[in-house]
Amino acid sequence: MNKSIFIITIGLCIIFFSCDAPKENKDYYHLPTYSSNNNIQAVVEIPAGTNHKIEYDKVARKFIVDSLEGKERIIDFLPYLGNYGFIPSTYSDPDHGGDGDALDVLVLGENTPTGSIMEIIPIAMLEMIDDGAVDHKIIAIPSNEKQRIIKAANFHDFSTQYPAIRKMIGNWFDNYDLKDEVQILRWTGEEAAIREIKKWKTN
Repeated sequence: MNKSIFIITIGLCIIFFSCDAPKENKDYYHLPTYSSNNNIQAVVEIPAGTNHKIEYDKVARKFIVDSLEGKERIIDFLPYLGNYGFIPSTYSDPDHGGDGDALDVLVLGENTPTGSIMEIIPIAMLEMIDDGAVDHKIIAIPSNEKQRIIKAANFHDFSTQYPAIRKMIGNWFDNYDLKDEVQILRWTGEEAAIREIKKWKTN
């Protein structure tokens, strides 16, 4: 390979990976809930197909692998079925029935790196109790059609065309961490998911 071409190629690779890497000290937690296109945004903590429990530390402003008893927390089960993260500028207030965190979201789409900011369309919500606390999971698809892996654009399509996926998601959350007692309450549609986001929106 020509030396100049090799150098250019390496340079492009460095730029490519730098763009994908999470930016240190960026305040992902307080990003706008809605994009400039008026789409709901999601911050990806755990890429689809990953077993490592990665979380965004809003104080240190960086993504870290959660630890348990001094060891990295790795899910001893099937990997995450979608890109898992949170809706920025939301806060599920424990004084009003929340769990004290930003709203969780599972985006059913192509594997997306940690630190990515995705525009999404909510299509469902899984209501559950996790270790005694109310814990609602927003289920969404990417706004970008090229990143989608299913053709469901709403709860009706999701329930009728992909009932097995819906069942898999419920079973996954029911079994991924046997140390926590989980109770699946019910599934609701995109209207309930959007109401939940608006309820806890802080900006």
